[in-house]
Amino acid sequence: MNPPLPQQPQAVLFDAYGTLFDVYSIRALAEQTFPGFGERLSLLWRDKQIEYSRLRSMSDHYRPFWEITRDALRFSASGLGLALGTGSEERLMAQYRHLEPFAENRDVLASLARRGVRAGILSNGDPDMLESAVSHAGFAAWLNPVLSVQATGRFKTDPATYALGPAALGLAAADILFVSSNGWDAIGATWFGYTTLWVNRAGLPLEQLGTNPARIGASLRDVLEFFPVIEEAS
Repeated sequence: MNPPLPQQPQAVLFDAYGTLFDVYSIRALAEQTFPGFGERLSLLWRDKQIEYSRLRSMSDHYRPFWEITRDALRFSASGLGLALGTGSEERLMAQYRHLEPFAENRDVLASLARRGVRAGILSNGDPDMLESAVSHAGFAAWLNPVLSVQATGRFKTDPATYALGPAALGLAAADILFVSSNGWDAIGATWFGYTTLWVNRAGLPLEQLGTNPARIGASLRDVLEFFPVIEEAS
């Protein structure tokens, strides 16, 4: 059972990659490019992408997320013994700008708008990457602000990055619902002081970090439980 909240949040910020946009939707193109390796390549690519972002933040060696994503792809292909030519690399990278959204997300974002709830993004992605993904999904009308860690040069879970949300929204962190499908991100945001929802689509165990998100759900629809309908327009 999810515990009761001390107060209802006043706005919501979404993680982008893995939460709004399916990072593994690139699997089909990866399989087409490297038959028999699509699943493994997409999984390793994502793991390396996150690992490199953490290493660079810890070592104070920031590079744009686009470059980190490319570096992670090159490592992953090499690690799997795949010959990643320039054409294949560019096609796979281009697909990262057009990741598919999860099926329920459009209805959830539209419902939040009808309920008068301000919704935005706080992501590791570069501004142009996020703009492309949001535009491709048709979500631009429902997401403002769209915040990138590029403003701090620090990737999640650095507190300076989480601080972007309260500064942009003019709210205390506890008054903002932070939503992520990445368990480590939900915990980092909880440490910072956000009210948090971990969207655990994969049914993974809770990270053993001594902290729990405020709520745990299975899809983005669980966001709507934080904002009950008073009088929603038809």
